Amino acid sequence: MSFAIYPSLEGRSVFVTGGASGIGADIVRAFAAQGSRVGFVDLDEARATALVNEIEATGKGMVAFEPCDLRDIDALRDALGRLRERVGPADVLVNNAARDDRHGWQDVTPDYYDERIATNLRHMFFATQAVAPDMIARNRGSIVNLGSNSWWEAGGGMPVYTTAKAAVHGMTRSFARDLGPHRIRVNTVVPGWVMTERQKELWVTPEALDRTLARQCIPVPIEPVYLARMVLFLASDDAAMCTANNYMVEAGSI
Repeated sequence: MSFAIYPSLEGRSVFVTGGASGIGADIVRAFAAQGSRVGFVDLDEARATALVNEIEATGKGMVAFEPCDLRDIDALRDALGRLRERVGPADVLVNNAARDDRHGWQDVTPDYYDERIATNLRHMFFATQAVAPDMIARNRGSIVNLGSNSWWEAGGGMPVYTTAKAAVHGMTRSFARDLGPHRIRVNTVVPGWVMTERQKELWVTPEALDRTLARQCIPVPIEPVYLARMVLFLASDDAAMCTANNYMVEAGSI
């Protein structure tokens, strides 16, 4: 594949949540390759350090990592503040972090429900709240939230996760309206079943993959790089009139 270079992303400051592995790591790599100044947060310090070393070895862009448990909003604010000092005020925020742990509706307790919402939704709101003032001051910005195809397809087996991901879309559209007068764009990228290492380790079986490919219009497994490419486009000036919308990267499964 030959992928695009976006001149508008060179030198831009980009914050990514959950950037150490999976889709997030490919997003971090993709922005660094564009010459962006990338800061990311994650709980997995070992994988984050390995990713920083990998990117620094290429000599492209700049990357910085801050450890953070996104369920702790004060810790999130502090980590984003440290990234601001290291890579500059955010031009782009990618709210990527999530965990699609399976669970039965019968087993959900109030504490588990709250923890799943904190893991998959709440931090997106407060990360946006944290970076928006700098974007407003510069009268530009792009915020990209990662949604999910799971609720669009009426998927079962993880009802609190799908509840949180459905809510991402309402949050996106509300922030797009509130921040639009400042030329800040807010969009949702909707992945299909993406073949990250975590998915392969936990849930990908030949039978499950066959069912997914049969549902997709393009019967090819979706790799994380394709999500990263859509995020790059939405972050770039090429997408200057794109906001308040869903951008599907699911090979036509919905």
